[in-house]
Amino acid sequence: MAHTVDLFVTGMNCAACVARVERALRQVPGVENAEVNLARGTAHVKGTRLPAPEPLIAALKHAGYGGQIESGPALPDPFPWLPLLFAAPLLINMALMAVGSLFMLTGMVEAALALLVLIFGGASFHLRAFQALRHGTATMDLLVILGVDAAFGLSFWRLIADPQTMDLYFESGALIVAFVRLGRWLEAQARRRTAGALDALLALRPDTARKLAGDTETIVRAETLHPGDRIALRPGERAPADLRLDHGEAQFDLSLLTGESLPTAQIPGAAIPEGAINLDGDLVLTVTTTGDATRLARIVRLVTDAQSAKPPIQHVLDRVSSVFVPVVIGFALATCLGWIWAGASPAQGLVAAISVLVIACPCALGLAAPVAIMVGTGVAARHGILIRDPTALDKAASIRQIAFDKTGTLTMGKPELTTIVGNEATILPIATALSRGSEHPLAKAIIARGSAGLACADFRAVAGRGVRGTVAGAYCLMGNARMMSENQIDPTALAGEATELAQSGHTLSYLSQDGLLLGLLAFSDLPRPHASRAIAALKARHNSIFMLTGDNDGAAQSIGRRLGIDHVEAALSPEQKLDRLRALAANGPLAMVGDGVNDAPALAAADLGIAMGSGSDVAIETAAITLMRPELLLVPAALDIAARTQAIVYQGLAWALLYNVVAIPLAAAGRLTPLIAGVSMAFSSLSVVLNALRLNLWRPRAYTN
Repeated sequence: MAHTVDLFVTGMNCAACVARVERALRQVPGVENAEVNLARGTAHVKGTRLPAPEPLIAALKHAGYGGQIESGPALPDPFPWLPLLFAAPLLINMALMAVGSLFMLTGMVEAALALLVLIFGGASFHLRAFQALRHGTATMDLLVILGVDAAFGLSFWRLIADPQTMDLYFESGALIVAFVRLGRWLEAQARRRTAGALDALLALRPDTARKLAGDTETIVRAETLHPGDRIALRPGERAPADLRLDHGEAQFDLSLLTGESLPTAQIPGAAIPEGAINLDGDLVLTVTTTGDATRLARIVRLVTDAQSAKPPIQHVLDRVSSVFVPVVIGFALATCLGWIWAGASPAQGLVAAISVLVIACPCALGLAAPVAIMVGTGVAARHGILIRDPTALDKAASIRQIAFDKTGTLTMGKPELTTIVGNEATILPIATALSRGSEHPLAKAIIARGSAGLACADFRAVAGRGVRGTVAGAYCLMGNARMMSENQIDPTALAGEATELAQSGHTLSYLSQDGLLLGLLAFSDLPRPHASRAIAALKARHNSIFMLTGDNDGAAQSIGRRLGIDHVEAALSPEQKLDRLRALAANGPLAMVGDGVNDAPALAAADLGIAMGSGSDVAIETAAITLMRPELLLVPAALDIAARTQAIVYQGLAWALLYNVVAIPLAAAGRLTPLIAGVSMAFSSLSVVLNALRLNLWRPRAYTN
């Protein structure tokens, strides 16, 4: 059995840092894999023989990074504005120089200000770069300090040689440090905001609970509860664990768990998830699940895993980034030598090389995928969509076929009494009285529509037939046509209505009183609300829709016609459903939507599995996407947010790559000064983060309004 450890890592700034941290952790004995999320600043470590966290933290420190077990946001930079404050006079000085002002700083003042910037803003760059070099690796910090120190050193050498010279680059080095430091601070702030969904979920856990022992109520820590404990819940309080409602009725707010904005009524027997808010009832409940096994804990784990994992393209980019820094340093050296070979002074060649070093920092490349995935999965979770596998982002955009299970997915999964043939005022009270002694789903459907009134004596259930008993002094039977025939009651008087209802997918039950046929009750598993709108929305996305079900053909065809599904295949065993799914997948990328244990193989076999959150745990754990509430309009919404997130990933990667492809040659050609290069590099990283944050504006309004 694989074990996992999550660590919070400090000091990472680029994709090269990610590769270095992963390599350091994988070298610890017992670690089989380590995945680092630059956006969250976390490392997810897996292994069957994982050591205690201390060796992992020691490996991080040896590699030049900090680590701790507790997860949480990075400590804010205590001096984000201080380097910029010291660099501001240098920026003003550059502006005055551009207009030929006589009021400009002397070279020594510039040097002093630049030195203060390097001390307060550049010390961390130097420390991390030296740590990396000590371990034989090169990070983005090395590019920064090489550029900054070269600019400062060249300027200082010129100032010593000629105190009156104005050909200095103190401003460039200082402003590079100031802008990069400020840019990283802004990136960190943006990344912290993207963790809002998980923070909101974790905040749902109350600290205490009202434990009951007989009539005695005791306030205890929520983590001390065990399955089987009984608790009280007052209005305004949150459920401290997964619970079963025993006594009382109340409205519950489940919005942060399911994305459902309206309160839902809960009655005895209902399952109440951890974190749900009791709005208006004094309740007694039994604890069913605690700790990491609760629904809330599973949701947090699914979102965390999704945000920590990487899409396939990111693995390729990580390998590229690990060799990027040495290549850039080599290119910068070649640039300097090329300028000198072309007849320029060594100083001109060094300035061009400095620009190359600064402009090439691969921050944007390392942030493009993790920040977009983090924001996209977070906003999806807020709206009731759990994307637990980042490969789903790639697949969702290419889906052109969608197969649905019927019962419990397209339909409510329970029968409802929809039609009564005969005198309803006479039939319904008798049927309700007969149903009160039965646990059959059809009996429950009758009770849900009927009302208390008549009583039933001598009740008996007849297996495979129906029920019988005495109601208001009359001997009554309720069941299928076979039961009627075996009791010499002729059902043919209602043959026309029965045939029509059966062909439309209804389940039939006849009712007789003292040997006389009173009428017919017809039951149907009704479609979920908005199911037809969901199918129409999916068709508008140019998807072909299929229904694959084990139900009978009449019921399946009836639901298919009502929802507008053109391809319906019924009476399929789980094995046949799987074979049919594979055959469809041969025609193009296919998604499967299901909810039951029997759907798990199909969900796993499809290119993209989507599970209804109201379904079985097996289905939820198998699918790449889980809908946290049984709302079919979330299916097109899930495809939409997944596709948009993937688009943002590729936009960020395209921008980062294009930026370096264009900017590095311009810097080598002397078209970019070191200062402009530093500002541009910081802007590139920030633009990738801000582009990803646009996903926070996404709403499933096109489908759910």
